[in-house]
Amino acid sequence: MKSWVESANSPATDFPLNNLPYGVFSLPGIAPHCGVAIGDYVLDVINIDHGIDPKYFNRPSWNDFMAAGPDVWSAFRARLTEMLTNPQYEESVRAHLVPRRDVQLLLPLDVTEYTDFYSSKQHATNVGTMFRGKENALPPNWLWMPIGYNGRASSVCVSGTPVQRPWGQLKREGADPEFLPCERFDIELEVGAIVGQPSSGMVSVEQADEMIFGYVLLNDWSARDIQSWEYQPLGPFQAKATATTISPWIVSKTALEPFRTASKEREIPLLKHLEEHRKMLYDIDLEVVLAPESGESTTLARTNYKELYFSAPQQLCHHTTSGCSMRVGDLLGSGTISGPEPENFGSLLEMSWGGKNPIGLNGGGTRSFLQDGDTVTLKGSAKGDGYRIGFGECVGKVVPARDALA
Repeated sequence: MKSWVESANSPATDFPLNNLPYGVFSLPGIAPHCGVAIGDYVLDVINIDHGIDPKYFNRPSWNDFMAAGPDVWSAFRARLTEMLTNPQYEESVRAHLVPRRDVQLLLPLDVTEYTDFYSSKQHATNVGTMFRGKENALPPNWLWMPIGYNGRASSVCVSGTPVQRPWGQLKREGADPEFLPCERFDIELEVGAIVGQPSSGMVSVEQADEMIFGYVLLNDWSARDIQSWEYQPLGPFQAKATATTISPWIVSKTALEPFRTASKEREIPLLKHLEEHRKMLYDIDLEVVLAPESGESTTLARTNYKELYFSAPQQLCHHTTSGCSMRVGDLLGSGTISGPEPENFGSLLEMSWGGKNPIGLNGGGTRSFLQDGDTVTLKGSAKGDGYRIGFGECVGKVVPARDALA
């Protein structure tokens, strides 16, 4: 679709008229509130005649708008599309376009709960092979259900937030544990699904799909050495509580609709409650870029969201089977997304194979795990005919650990 906002018609923009993702922004002297990305601009949606109560937008999150439900979501999107397409609205709407370069982007939602899954078969196989051998790579339950853990909503931060190297107990071979800064700090390339409608009791996969408001890029920073000592028997805890960075724009499920694709063929038939009756994944290209401080950038990996074995609706359905209620603003991480080849792996743990095969960087140097000063950027977009649906960048820079005992 074409807009009178010329920059929205560029094939290179992440934010064409087909996208219209949701973010929160601020300007000097103006309190944070809701906006929509279009081309090189943020559309301030408080004072335009879109027919939706402005109370939903004059606040620093999209949670109230999400709670209003799918009918309101659809009406708002349709009206914005009309106003950004029809020249008769140009004069009145243009006054509320703010150059994106001038704004500060903030966390687009209040994250009520955060759950991280483990739904890429290649990733699970790689990690399992490293620690348990090829014959026992996948846990016995892995092909039957989405595995996950409850994370820390307080750890979720917006792109651009510095990420401090964590402290924790490190257990070196043959030695007692020591309390030290993490030495094997890592990233995880993920996509997060945002729950836009609450539930009470179990929901079906199809109902779960309708509950999802949209998607973000997600980097679940991971302290591998802390994790290896703490995770048995209860799983990740402090190793995953440092930071979870998300992109500042929520891409709606509607914008991604043309890119739906089927899940991979099942090795074991799923139990009936987890069966999908339509396509539940999306064809979204993803990549990881690392830039050392004052150094040249290197693209470390490229993969695709469709590599997942379990979709976000399946994850959400599984989450509710115990009677667990889901709330508006819940965030579900996909788990690290890895493809079949080393250049498709979504974590440094896999790329360097546990540190045994350091990764060469452009301009010289290597990495097995992150060093202080490294900036990691996740990118993602679904490619259409002459346009793309992008998420904006998901960026975090590693800063040194503070003295934990000072």
